[in-house]
Amino acid sequence: MNERVVVLTGASSGIGRAAAKAFAARGDRLVLAARGAADLAVVAAECGNDPLVVTADVTRRDEVEALADAAVQRYGRIDVWVDSAAVMAYGRFEDLPAEVFERAVTTDLLGPANVARAALRHFRGQGQGTLILVSSLLSRVTVPYMSAYTTAKWGARALARTLHQETRDAPRIHVCTLAPGSVDTPIYTSAANYAGFVGRPPPPVDSAEYVAARVLRLADRPRPQASVGLANRVIELGYNLFPPFYDALVTPLMRAGGLGRARIGPGAGNVFRPAARVEGGPGRVSRRQVEAAGVLAASALIALGLRAARR
Repeated sequence: MNERVVVLTGASSGIGRAAAKAFAARGDRLVLAARGAADLAVVAAECGNDPLVVTADVTRRDEVEALADAAVQRYGRIDVWVDSAAVMAYGRFEDLPAEVFERAVTTDLLGPANVARAALRHFRGQGQGTLILVSSLLSRVTVPYMSAYTTAKWGARALARTLHQETRDAPRIHVCTLAPGSVDTPIYTSAANYAGFVGRPPPPVDSAEYVAARVLRLADRPRPQASVGLANRVIELGYNLFPPFYDALVTPLMRAGGLGRARIGPGAGNVFRPAARVEGGPGRVSRRQVEAAGVLAASALIALGLRAARR
């Protein structure tokens, strides 16, 4: 299927930007959407082939519906919709301002719901289409200092599972979720922060381009769920089989790996409005380093888990 029509929400940065460039390299027709017009223009130039660019906020249902209609008006259909729009907020739950918590949950939970509603409306009319919701390992485990993001991702996973059930009557309509572990994107440094230290992706860390390749694979061969991350399965295993052990370790590990040493004052980051994109950062690693870190982390977790089980 050459020259598919692909809509990407969250296309201005991170996984969305990498996926847009990967789809463009294959000759697909793109509709790029995000809140920040300046960064969208840069991504459009990188993609080439005159993509349709629409400034839209996934928390605004009317803007998402208008985005879908604009895509159909220009290209006549929507074959694939990839939603990777998300924001983060660091800090203990009681330290997060209520409005920051609520806005983050709105973006990361009601945003995918708005996207799914608009996409399914067109997919039903066409009789086919693939919706790919970029989720997170944190839709399956919990960590401290990220209550808003984790709450929203757990809810979004429930939504996706429900959509799988409700689209069983339409075998050519696919709803897919992709759950990456740590990914080197600007979401950590642009996040709201009330933890006192800049956030960072804990190792092992994948590149946005590596995750984008899995997005394309789902577009080609849809499946309900996929996971990206060398340590994901081990972390999920520890979370589900050894809850007390996991809970005892996760806070010090989060402080050591999920928060940097650079101090930062409290602020809402890009939760309410787009911020300038800054690529790279403390998570920029080679694939070989990622694999080595993943093997070491998995081995350590398995050994500690077996030791706890024996006790």
